[in-house]
Amino acid sequence: MNDDLRGLSLWWDTLPDDLRAPLGTRLSADTACDVAIVGAGYTGLWTAYYLAQADPSLRIVVLEAEQAGFGASGRNGGWASALFPASLDALARASSRDAAVRMKREMFRTVDEIGRVAAAEGWDIHWAKGGTVVAARTPLQLASAREEIDTLRSWGFGPEDGVLLDRAETEARVGATDVLGGTYTPHCAAIHPARLVRSLARTVVGLGVTLHEHTPVTAIEPGIVRTQMGDVRAEYVVRATEGYTRSLRGETRTLAPVYSLMLATEPLPEAAWERIRLSARETFADGRHLIIYGQRTEDGRLAFGGRGAPYHFGSRITHEQDQNPAVHAALWQVLTDLFPIVSDAAVTHTWGGPLGVPRDWWASCGLDRSTGLAWSGGYVGDGVGTANLGGRTLADLILGADSDLVTLPWVNHRSRRWEPEPFRWMGTNLGLRVMTSADTKEDRTGRPSRRAALFARKLGH
Repeated sequence: MNDDLRGLSLWWDTLPDDLRAPLGTRLSADTACDVAIVGAGYTGLWTAYYLAQADPSLRIVVLEAEQAGFGASGRNGGWASALFPASLDALARASSRDAAVRMKREMFRTVDEIGRVAAAEGWDIHWAKGGTVVAARTPLQLASAREEIDTLRSWGFGPEDGVLLDRAETEARVGATDVLGGTYTPHCAAIHPARLVRSLARTVVGLGVTLHEHTPVTAIEPGIVRTQMGDVRAEYVVRATEGYTRSLRGETRTLAPVYSLMLATEPLPEAAWERIRLSARETFADGRHLIIYGQRTEDGRLAFGGRGAPYHFGSRITHEQDQNPAVHAALWQVLTDLFPIVSDAAVTHTWGGPLGVPRDWWASCGLDRSTGLAWSGGYVGDGVGTANLGGRTLADLILGADSDLVTLPWVNHRSRRWEPEPFRWMGTNLGLRVMTSADTKEDRTGRPSRRAALFARKLGH
């Protein structure tokens, strides 16, 4: 691993030496295979894993512009969750009530599938299935929490899938300030995301998959992947580029790269954890509109992140955008408001990166059999789990398997393209301002923000 990747995230900096070893080579000439996969993050690597397991004779090539796990797969919050960006209502409208329920239950199973594979392969990914606690810290947030659980019950999901917590029950899990209640679901595990993606990459290579790192792809076409180092011809071509999709010719408006930023504290003393709790390493958030997320790491840090970074004109992505002092300062302010006991702790890491957002907030995967082009992505920040489901589903689609996965309502969903600039820039950043101001207004007035509700509907929620 190149030393210049140190500082990419807490997760990269705390990888063991055996997971730092180079895994792939640069493409040096034209080649051919059965399946070419563009992107060596979770989506591309899970697809390769399940294909190689099902049919070891397949010639599979994975192409990566940097190193396996360089993107969101090595920088995220470490939530292996069952979250899916489109609501049950939206899924049902596009398919059926039964299909929407099957989709959610498959997301529940996906969390356990990641843990199953990790255990079977002997990966030490700091797995802790402690679930997720979302604290309600205002009366409006508490009302929203009640509505969320009522909705869950109306779809036939029981207490084993999610419950409403009172104040004492919430505080027993997360010792945040101003808690009035909250929700809890067991369907989430805290992980070390870079350990997962690098372990997965190493295993995939061991299964005979060819990995070409430092090989930027410029275009995807039916039957061919274009790079400056040579072309890769394949019967099937998989786009697994998520937030970096805009780098492919003709794909600038497919997914908007929106930044999410994180920070991590030094390992905290046990006295601090007695106050913060998270004793089962529950992942945590609260009910505000502008998303926050956190976890207790295996080595006793708080790793904490959230939205708030602006969308950059023209879907621009640069290394400099991984750091935003104003947003990182705001995250620290939120974290210390939640847990004042960490105010004197050192922040050892700050980082960020782009995630992929489709125009209608619908993650999707699919295969166009007429062209051999396949894809999975648009996870809107919930990709640790969904990418595994995408990989399994793409493997079934490519192999022609008649499975339940290929009939789920996200399969072959087509999101409309984002507007051209400057409208994309204006709309995306307007949404950021609306959600930020909604939290402020609701705290001040105690009334729900109609603008936030209207904007959420326009995003497909």
